[in-house]
Amino acid sequence: MSTRPSQRRISRLSEIGRVATRHGFGYALGRRRTPDGDPAGRGRRLREMLDELGPTFVKFGQLLSTRPDLVPPDIVAELRKLQDDVSPFPYAQVRQMIREELELEVEQAFLSFDEAPIAAASIGQVHRATLPNGADVIVKVQRPEAPRQIESDLQLMRSAARVVRDRVRAFDFIDADALVDEFARSIRQELDYQQEARNAETFRRHFAGSDQVIVPKVWWRYTTGRVLTLERLDGTQVADLDVSTWSDEERRELAHRMTDVWMTMIFRHGFFHGDPHPANILVLEDGRLGLVDFGLAGRLTDDDLGRLTRLFVDVATENLSAVPQRLAELGVRFPHDREDELRARLEELYLRYYGARLSELDPIVLIHDGLDLVYSMSMRLPTRFVILDKTIATLGSVTVQLYPEFNVFEVARPYARRLVAERYSPRRIALNVQRDVRELGSIARELPYQVRDVLNEVRDGEVKINIANPGFDDLTHHVDNAVNRIAVALIVVGGLLGSAIVGAFAEGGGLLAITGFILSGGFGVWLIWGILRSGRL
Repeated sequence: MSTRPSQRRISRLSEIGRVATRHGFGYALGRRRTPDGDPAGRGRRLREMLDELGPTFVKFGQLLSTRPDLVPPDIVAELRKLQDDVSPFPYAQVRQMIREELELEVEQAFLSFDEAPIAAASIGQVHRATLPNGADVIVKVQRPEAPRQIESDLQLMRSAARVVRDRVRAFDFIDADALVDEFARSIRQELDYQQEARNAETFRRHFAGSDQVIVPKVWWRYTTGRVLTLERLDGTQVADLDVSTWSDEERRELAHRMTDVWMTMIFRHGFFHGDPHPANILVLEDGRLGLVDFGLAGRLTDDDLGRLTRLFVDVATENLSAVPQRLAELGVRFPHDREDELRARLEELYLRYYGARLSELDPIVLIHDGLDLVYSMSMRLPTRFVILDKTIATLGSVTVQLYPEFNVFEVARPYARRLVAERYSPRRIALNVQRDVRELGSIARELPYQVRDVLNEVRDGEVKINIANPGFDDLTHHVDNAVNRIAVALIVVGGLLGSAIVGAFAEGGGLLAITGFILSGGFGVWLIWGILRSGRL
């Protein structure tokens, strides 16, 4: 029995090898000496390979698509086309999962429950149902084998990552081990439906009373880590809208409202839905937008918004020399020896779009140029900004499909202006001054006690000063060796001179002189051998 998992793993690894070879990546496994296929089509071939390998690898590709700091822009563009669509699992397994998680039979927990799912993905699937109180809900049920399958695939991915690291120079731009670790953390969070429920509750609280957005209620009595029950929203997915019959104004208005909702989440709430896919946005009959699928969410702190504001002000006032410092404050990492190059590239990018009207800017092209800059400069982005980038890119592509003339920045600009005004308002400045004064006051109160503690340690002889100087220990070692050699050399010289004097003037001192010469010669040979062995004459 213990050999079956190993056999399955070997079989799966063999399958991965065959699929990789078929899509032109056989060289990664030593099956080809050079890369196969057209290098320009590497993104498409990688997307097709991951799609064929199955749901877990599709999700891994989706993670790669959110890392423009690690993956070239052409591959990012292709991987963002991956869709997490799989066949549903049997209804008998749905019943078993509900029984185990809710400790109730389906007939006890629900007044009605549709056997056919309305959507299926790699981790779970969604069913329509009605609660005993008559509330219409949707029930998201996790696949029974999902945790085991994901852990097994993660092990295979770690094995593949080691192969990529050791054999594939063409993929040096990716830290495969770090990516697999990040993916493991991400997908394990997706397995926790209670976390998704908490995200939904936060969005619902933020949009309470809104006449533009509705977020479904969480039914906690019927929610566990593997079963999620939400209020059912009756509407049409944006993906299913037939906008060809709409007027330009109607299409523009919907694109504007969608963007306005996400700008509100980003700039005002600091907590935003991380996947504005057209299947995750519903248009209700009363015109409101309904949000679903809350597994991925991003968060920006008040300090993040403040730093973003300073970055925005510097760009708006053409103070580009300060932009690298602003990026560093946001947690963006880049080689400091390339700071001048980064500043020059930023100026080039700025001048390319300088003076252009917002209606003339293509947000997709602009984002692509930004991603190219991030990748080429070996910049590393904090995870929260990676999610933000993915969100804006996805939102931009969805709204452009709705209304090709639409520009995301037309909606973002008023929010950015309001943010700047709020950050530099007299009230905000006064609050910041009060906070700084409190912090300084706290430091001032603690300072006398800290000085007293230091003086007490000095009085008791407990203060130790350690000096760390790179190379100082080596210098000390070399000096010690030199002193030792000088001492041995003096002994050899003294022995030779003493033996010579004894041999010349002392009666019967021949034997003693010869012994002295032999000992001194031995020390001399040992000294010369040590010098030659060290390579330093």
